Amino acid sequence: MELLMQQPFYKRLNLGDWLFALFIAVVTGYTFSLYGSRMDIYEDLILLGSGAGIVALGWFWGSWRWFFPLAGAMSLLAIQLYDHNLARAGESFGLKYLLSSQSSFMWMCTLFFLATAVYWAGLLSRSALLNRIASGLTWAASAFALAGLFTRWYESYLIAPDVGRIPVSNLYEVFILFCLITALMYLYYEAKFAARQLGAFVLLVISAAVGFILWYTFDRQAHTIQPLIPALQSWWMKIHVPANFVGYGAFALSAMLGVAQLLARRGILTDKLPKAEVIDEMMYKAISVGFLFFTIATILGAMWAADAWGGYWSWDPKETWALIVWLNYAAWLHVRLVKGWRGEPLAWWAVIGLLVTTFAFIGVNMFLSGLHSYGSL
Repeated sequence: MELLMQQPFYKRLNLGDWLFALFIAVVTGYTFSLYGSRMDIYEDLILLGSGAGIVALGWFWGSWRWFFPLAGAMSLLAIQLYDHNLARAGESFGLKYLLSSQSSFMWMCTLFFLATAVYWAGLLSRSALLNRIASGLTWAASAFALAGLFTRWYESYLIAPDVGRIPVSNLYEVFILFCLITALMYLYYEAKFAARQLGAFVLLVISAAVGFILWYTFDRQAHTIQPLIPALQSWWMKIHVPANFVGYGAFALSAMLGVAQLLARRGILTDKLPKAEVIDEMMYKAISVGFLFFTIATILGAMWAADAWGGYWSWDPKETWALIVWLNYAAWLHVRLVKGWRGEPLAWWAVIGLLVTTFAFIGVNMFLSGLHSYGSL
C-alpha cells in the first residue's frame, strides 16, 4: 500500500476510474450540445467545473461511481415519463407515486425516518445487520433526494423557460440539499471509519430537517415552483449555495458526532459506540471540510454581492452571522491544531457551533431583516 501511494496519482488510477471519467465526459459533452446555445460563458465554466468535480469525487470515493449514475438514471426516467408535459405528473403512475420531484422528496423523507429508527435499533441491539440495512436506507433516501432535485430542475423549465432554474433558491429546496449533503458526507465517513453506530446520531439532525420539510410542504405549500426574484437571477447562485451547504452539512454532522462523544465520555452507550478518539477524528475531518467549503462560499458570496449591489461587504445581518460562523470554526480548528485541544471541550464547542450555524441559516431569516430578507419563512 505504501509503495502504491508513492506512485504518481495518474498511475494509481485503474480502468474503472478512466471509464467513469469517460462516462462523465460524454454526459457533460451531450449536455453542452443540448443547452450550450442558451448558456453564457460563466455557465459553460460551471458545467465544465461540475463535470470535473464529479469525476474527481468518483476517483476519490468509489461509491460515488454508482450513486451518481443511479440518481441520474432515475431522473432521466422521470423526464421520459413527463414527455414534455407537466400535467403528466398527476396522470402517470410512475410520476405520481415515485419519480416526480415531489414524490421523490416524500420517499426521501420516509426513508430517512426509517433509517433513523433502524440505526437506533441497530445501535441498541448491536446488530450489524440492522446497521447495514439502515445504511442502505440512507443511500436510497439520498438517491431519491438527488434524483428529485434533478427532476425539479427539469419541471421548472416545463412550467416556462423563464421560470426554469437550479433548485437551490428557497428554504424548501435548500433543506432538501442539506439533507442530501449531510447524509452523503456521513456515509463517506461511516465507510472510512467503519462507524455505522454513529448513524443513529447523525440521522437525528437529518430527520429534524425532514420534519421541517414536511411542515413547510403541507402548511405553507412551499413545494410549488415559483419564479426567481430578480436578486437571485444570477449564475453566482449555482456555485455559492451548494458550497455553503457543504459547510452547513459538515457542521451539523460534526455537532451530532460531538453529542455521541459527550455521551460516550459519560459512560452512556460507551460499549456500543466507537472509541472517543475515532469520533474525535471524524469530527475534526468534518469540520475541516466544512470550513474549507464555507470559506469558499463566503468569498463567492462577497463576489456576488459586489456584482449585484456594488460592494463586497455591507454588514448585512446574513453576512455578519456568516462571519460569526466562520470565526467560530476557525477558532475551533486553531485550538485543535495549534493548542492541541482534544475531547470534551471541542465536542461541546461543535454542539454549540450548530446552534450558531442554525441561527445564521434560519434565525436571521426569521428575526432580522436586510438585503437577504427574500429568504424569510
